[in-house]
Amino acid sequence: MSDRPIRRAVYAGSFDPPTNGHLWMIREAQALFDELIVAIGVNPDKKATYSVTERETMLRTITAEFPNVRIGTFTNQFLVNYAKSLGAAYVVRGIRTASDYEYERAMRYINHDLQPNISTVLLMPPREFAEVSSTMVKGMVGPDNWQTIIRRYVPDAVYQKLIQDHQQKKM
Repeated sequence: MSDRPIRRAVYAGSFDPPTNGHLWMIREAQALFDELIVAIGVNPDKKATYSVTERETMLRTITAEFPNVRIGTFTNQFLVNYAKSLGAAYVVRGIRTASDYEYERAMRYINHDLQPNISTVLLMPPREFAEVSSTMVKGMVGPDNWQTIIRRYVPDAVYQKLIQDHQQKKM
């Protein structure tokens, strides 16, 4: 048994719904840390398409292959404070664009002011995920042939959920 402390990180987002870009981030981050908490950040001022329970279910399904990943939620608190409450020393953030970088750079300094012992780790997804967002995915649902187009942007469990929900809305 090692005396080395557990390297625990938090990767947070709305995951409304989870995309292949989110799954790439999870796959990469879980390989870097002993434990990764994928945390759904709940903003009471924003209307989510999927309930927290639905998002938790989708995340549990798509991360089932990673034994060191667990799913959590937090509401109305700063990410670094949530991370500290879990004993995490790292927060993981994705950067897709220059504007993401500028935002995350500023947040890193603010987070350091709040919790100086928590480090920010920035990951840059590959090109095929750089333009994928939950908002984009939701915006593509509905028009003719949307199922074929959206298939490449979300994990299978999320794809099945989108199909099911769309069919129920048509009834």
